[in-house]
Amino acid sequence: MSTAHHFPHRRSDTTVLQPVRSAAAIVAGLFAVVGVLGFVPGVTRGLSEITFAGHDSGALLLGAFAVSVLHNLVHLAFGAAGMAMARTSKGAREFLLLGGTIYLALWAYGMVVPHDSHANFVPLNTADNWLHLGLAAAMIATALLFGTHVERTPITPPTPE
Repeated sequence: MSTAHHFPHRRSDTTVLQPVRSAAAIVAGLFAVVGVLGFVPGVTRGLSEITFAGHDSGALLLGAFAVSVLHNLVHLAFGAAGMAMARTSKGAREFLLLGGTIYLALWAYGMVVPHDSHANFVPLNTADNWLHLGLAAAMIATALLFGTHVERTPITPPTPE
């Protein structure tokens, strides 16, 4: 007889995804998809003009967002980190808060650094800047709204008599 049969209320945290974990996994998945799409011809216009880094990369994801190889790799790494951190509620909340803070800083950086400057190594353009602000707000708000749930602690079954 299985333990689950005797203790149906006992579930591991891997079977019950809390909202913050689901949200972090979705956000991480979207980052990974965007990272891949940054290398796909047709989805990324001017892919033949992509550079590893720098403001002179001519590639535009969805015809609007400036990308480089570095930019795409960062999206892929961000997605992988988010998936790993979404394994726990605490990690998911930290991913959303830290990631949101990073994107807020990236927005501020993009607003201050001229787009044609060598300091714009990512590269960033106006569309990127506003997307980064939206991502920052959404990620931080999600962490604050859904990140207050506590991990469930598995219940230890009584010892057999």
